[in-house]
Amino acid sequence: MLKKIATAAVLLSLLLIVVACTGSTSTPKSTPAPAPAPAPTTTTPSPSPEPTPPPALSPVPRPSGPIKAKWIDPQVDGNTISIPVSELENNWNIHFNIELQGEDMNFMAYIAGEKIHVRANVCPPCRSIGFSLENDILICDRCATTFVSETGDGIQGPCVDFPKASVPYKINDGNVVMNESDLVTAYQNTIKPGQP
Repeated sequence: MLKKIATAAVLLSLLLIVVACTGSTSTPKSTPAPAPAPAPTTTTPSPSPEPTPPPALSPVPRPSGPIKAKWIDPQVDGNTISIPVSELENNWNIHFNIELQGEDMNFMAYIAGEKIHVRANVCPPCRSIGFSLENDILICDRCATTFVSETGDGIQGPCVDFPKASVPYKINDGNVVMNESDLVTAYQNTIKPGQP
C-alpha cells in the first residue's frame, strides 16, 4: 500500500510539473512595440545673401606710362573721411593729406585691377609721400622702390621692407568713405618695417 501511495504521489508531482511547464494554452498578450523615434529633422540653412558688389567704375581711358598722383582735399565729417569716386575715375591715382591724432598723415587712392585701393602714402626710409602708378605697380617718386598695387607688398628697391598697408572703405553716395581709426592703423602699420 505504501508503494501505491508513493507511486501516486510521484505521478501527481510529475503531472503538476508538466502542467506548470506547459503553462496556459492562451496566447500571450502582445506588448506594443515602442513607437519609432522621429527622424531627425535637418534644416537646410538658407543661403546667406550675396555681398553687394561695389558699383562699377567708369574711369576715363587709362593714360599711358606712369600716372602721377593728383593731390585733393578729403571731406571730413567727425570721424569719417571721404573722397569722391569721380576724382579716381578722372585721375586714376590721387593722394590726400589729413591731420589725425595731431600728426599729418598722407594717403593714396588709385584704381588697379578694376578696383579702388586706399593705402597709407609714406615711404619711411626715404621720407617720400608720392607714388606714381604704372600698370599695376606703385613706384616711389623719390627712391623708385616698387610695390604691388593690389597688395601693397614691396617688390624691389631700398624701401621694399615697408609695404603699404590697406585702408578699409565703403562706397556711399559716390564717395569712398573711410573711418579715422582705420586710416591711423594703416599709417602706423606702414611706418613699421614688414607690416603688410
